[in-house]
Amino acid sequence: MDRILYTAAGGASRTLEGQAALSNNLANVDTAGFRAQLAAYRSAPVIAPGQTQPATRVLPVATTGSSLLTHGAIHTTGRLFDVAIQGDGWIAVQTPQGEAYTRAGSLQRNAAGELVTRAGFPVLSTRGQPIAIPENASVRISRHGGLNVIPQGGTASDIARTEQIKLVNPNPRTLARGADGLFRVVNPITGQAVAAPADPLVQLQDRALEDSNVNPATQMVGLIENARRFQLQMKVISDASANAQTANSILSINGS
Repeated sequence: MDRILYTAAGGASRTLEGQAALSNNLANVDTAGFRAQLAAYRSAPVIAPGQTQPATRVLPVATTGSSLLTHGAIHTTGRLFDVAIQGDGWIAVQTPQGEAYTRAGSLQRNAAGELVTRAGFPVLSTRGQPIAIPENASVRISRHGGLNVIPQGGTASDIARTEQIKLVNPNPRTLARGADGLFRVVNPITGQAVAAPADPLVQLQDRALEDSNVNPATQMVGLIENARRFQLQMKVISDASANAQTANSILSINGS
């Protein structure tokens, strides 16, 4: 009976993990640039350490989390520092764990005068450094990420390119989502995060944002399917327990 219980309990646990991913997607349906998280599982044979005999049972395990990387719709906001990636590409930001990437283009100037994301991560320039925004200056972000600045009191003839936002376009297969919701390029050999090179072909649309690519209807259907799957797994455990109790009572009668 233990095989049935372990299999059903493992399946129920994985179902709850999938439910958490779906719930997180729904919670971010209105988050700019958000990428829907996908839950995937595989079967793994259970073999005792040091043994080579065939496995006596198979359990479900979670695979490396992946994400849906389709593009969201772009809508104009008119806000000065809002940018949306047109087509493929990512905005490079600095985190405590190193360089990471996002498509959430709701940028702002923080108290230190740096260009940061809404979560507070500094946006990186092509030099790999945070970008400083002059106070009270007129700023316009070009389609290739250049920051064109007119100093306070200046005219159009005083416009100058101060920095260039680092835009990258790595192979999607090398991207991994972190616990902070940002993506990083992972070396397939070492498993370590590496910095992607800037890609001059990536383009932005300024004063606009990209919507989340989460489909609410699809996520709701997934939540319902997971709930039913969890109920079935709980029923398997209940039926296995009932069968064991029946078997024990029969053995008790025969042994008396």
